[in-house]
Order: sequence, then structure tokens, then C-alpha cells
Amino acid sequence: MINVLEHVLYQEDIAVVAESKLPWEKLKNSSVLISGARGMIGSALIDVIMYRNQKYDMSCKIYALGRDEEKAKERFSYCWNSQHFTFVLWDINEPLEREDMETVDYVLHLASNTHPVAYATDPIGTITTNIIGTRNMLEFAAKHNSTRGVFASSNEIYGENRGDIEQFDEAYCGYIDCNTMRAGYPESKRCGEALCQAYIKQKKVDVVIPRFTRSYGPTMLMSDTKAISQFIRKGIVGEDIVLKSEGNQHYSYTYVSDAVTGLLTVWFCGMCGEAYNIADEASDIRLKDLATLIAEVSGRKVIYELPDSVENAGYSRATKARLESGKLKALGWKANYDIKSGIVRTLTILKDSK
Repeated sequence: MINVLEHVLYQEDIAVVAESKLPWEKLKNSSVLISGARGMIGSALIDVIMYRNQKYDMSCKIYALGRDEEKAKERFSYCWNSQHFTFVLWDINEPLEREDMETVDYVLHLASNTHPVAYATDPIGTITTNIIGTRNMLEFAAKHNSTRGVFASSNEIYGENRGDIEQFDEAYCGYIDCNTMRAGYPESKRCGEALCQAYIKQKKVDVVIPRFTRSYGPTMLMSDTKAISQFIRKGIVGEDIVLKSEGNQHYSYTYVSDAVTGLLTVWFCGMCGEAYNIADEASDIRLKDLATLIAEVSGRKVIYELPDSVENAGYSRATKARLESGKLKALGWKANYDIKSGIVRTLTILKDSK
């Protein structure tokens, strides 16, 4: 058994992102504060920056925020003692003040509950991280005169498709029933974006907003309860794929390395105050077809099962949520993987690493 980080395909993923044509000089001799450092996208982003530190001597200092030092040390053991990496034990819902971070050039808020069981069992934490946590990160950026802030938003802010459009562009706004527990995630992401606009106007903070769609890949946490994550876990252990609906939902998905390249593109090249969808049509798929794809790759079949009450409470009610990404592609971004190649890659890495 090998570690995910040591897998040749994951190392290739990191190299592809790190060698992409981006203005990397912006990170030379800089410092970056990243919340959600151990998450799917945050951890891969850190791996990319550390790759460039090692290969190109960028001297980019990473401050990685998290609430579990033991798990963080396990994940980042390869760079834990590097002069370019510092783990910061912190609850993002508390104001951030540290003497060793007088100058931080970039502030990235990637922390968030991002899966159904978390929404259902910790609705307060879901909301506060997206609102209070966002305020604390923006306040930090304002006080430290940071060059740029990045707020990781979500396709969930679009709500339900009103039936008037096939793909959501960045100006679309669908229906959300705000008087429900499940609304805590999309509504707090909407509020987080509004906070960004407020800090741009009132405190002159430079902020950009990447809007991620349903992301997956080998850096996914095994505790993730999104449908695609559950399908992948079943595929890894060779079990039948369990579908807890008719599966007609039509969504956009993004392989993690493509999501990270999208994030970097928005971070380096996006306009202050603008939001950018990170998605690609080649990874749009209906849920039942996604389940079938993973089952076929794993040599299993799809079975249908009703969700329990906790799962059902956290599930999105959106039936069609496909994102239009022309705005991001105009900055030079393109996806490297379609849904099939991304799924095959994910299953191969995780099966070899289990």
C-alpha cells in the first residue's frame, strides 16, 4: 500500500497544476494564509505551492489554518518542518491575531462544511464558518493590507433552477426557501459573497470569488457524505453503488486538480469583486449516470435505497445545477479531465492507497 501523496498519478496531478501557464511570480517571496488547509481543495493547493517552492525556490510562506493539529501533521508530514510551512491551530470563528503573521500577502478562505451530513448535524457551524469566519478572514486581510483575498463560494448559491435556463452564469439567481435548516449553507455562502463586496467598498480589500461546483478527487476526506463521495467509497471497496433517489439530478462536477487550477486562475488573474464559475461541460452528468459510471469502472452494479432522515435533511433540492464557465475560460483556464477520466483517476489512486 502507498500513500495518496506518493502515488504516481497524484504526483502527476500536482505537477500538471504547478507547471501550468500562470503568473507564478506573484507568489515569489510572498506569504499565504489558507483556511480549510486540510480540505480537498486546500490540501491539494498547498501541495502545489510546496512543489513550486522546492523546484523553483519561490520562497512562498504558507500559514495553514486548521482545528486538528494531529490530522494536519499526518497530512502534511512531508513539509511539516519546512521553513515555508507553518500550521496555525485556530477556530476560524474566532478573530485571528498572531504576532508571527505581521505581513500576509494573500488570504484564502477555503474552510466550510461542504457535505449533507455536516449541514444536517452542524447547521450552526455551517452558517458561522461562512459568515463569521469570512468576516474574520476579511478583517485580517484589511488589517494586514493584504494584496488579495479569496473567498471560496459554491454552486449552491444559485439555488433551484427556475426552468428558464440550461446553465447558470454568474448573474443567475434561482429560488432558495430560506426558512429551512438546509438553506443555511447556500444562504450563508450568499451572505459571505455580500460581505466580500462590503469589505471591497468600505475597507478597500481586494477580493475575488471562485464558485466551485461539486468537486471530487483523491484528496477527498473519507468523512465526506456527498453522493459522489459515497459512490467513490463504495467503488474503492468493491461494493455496489447505492443511489438514494431516482438519480435525475443534472449537475456539474470538477476533478480536484482542475478545481485547484481554476482557483489559481481566479486568484492570480480575476478582477476584484468578480465571481467566476469553475466548471466544464465535459463533466456535467446526471446522478444516475454518474452512479452507473462508477459501478462499471468498479465492476459492480447500482442499487436504489431510500435515504435516512439525517441524509435527507442535508440533501440539495436542486434538480438541475449546471454551471456556465465562459468567464473563467476567458482568463485562460481549461479543464484537463472530463468526468470519466477524473473518476477513473480517483478510483485508481484511492484503490492503490487503501
